[in-house]
Amino acid sequence: MAEPSLSGRIVVVTGASRGIGRVFAREVARAGAHVVAVARTVGGLEELDDEIRGFGGAATLVPLDLKDLDGIDRLGAALFERFGQVDGLVGNAGVLGVLSPLAHLDQKVWDEVMTVNVTANWRLLRSLDPLLRRSGSGRCVFLTSGAARRLRAFWGLYSVSKAALEAMVVTYAQEGEIAGVKANLLSPGPIRTAMRAKAMPGEDPDTLDPPEVLVPALLRLLAPDLAESGRIWEHRDQAWV
Repeated sequence: MAEPSLSGRIVVVTGASRGIGRVFAREVARAGAHVVAVARTVGGLEELDDEIRGFGGAATLVPLDLKDLDGIDRLGAALFERFGQVDGLVGNAGVLGVLSPLAHLDQKVWDEVMTVNVTANWRLLRSLDPLLRRSGSGRCVFLTSGAARRLRAFWGLYSVSKAALEAMVVTYAQEGEIAGVKANLLSPGPIRTAMRAKAMPGEDPDTLDPPEVLVPALLRLLAPDLAESGRIWEHRDQAWV
């Protein structure tokens, strides 16, 4: 089956300078979209831009730390001025924090994880919601984790943040029905990334799939004819949950 075309669509991708986000930004551009690539690392964004230009794609680079919540509001205003609408949002950026008993967590670590994994995504939705509604077929995809539902000791902070994200996205999906905005979550499972290596330092990375295996699912979730909303696509099981 041919992968969906995103020709002419404007798609925002966060965490776009490395890992899954970089692959997503590159392949969304290859599918025909103009990618708004958001990340903290200017050098990584410039390398991504070179890749995209290399195959004739187009990107707008946005150096932004998602902990700068007011900066997210400015992003929405700038995109309205330039494009008038947004057709897709890929909320990929996230942090692991530390694996620790909940009672031993430092407040600063808790705040950082909740800010990046939850609050920043809420601010993105709040900032971009009017633009997604103007699309007529706005699509949102947020990366989640099985840790949100398969709870275990020492993973509490990350699990709480992803559970909150899932609740937020499903709620937003219900609120966007009338305007045609659809929002879903993508759970990658074990993928070869720096975050995975940090969480599982003894694991052989060669036993894991690269981020590229997620691209077909992402493109389907961003497609204008997508029917599903408010659901989680579990890559490992190749099924909705």
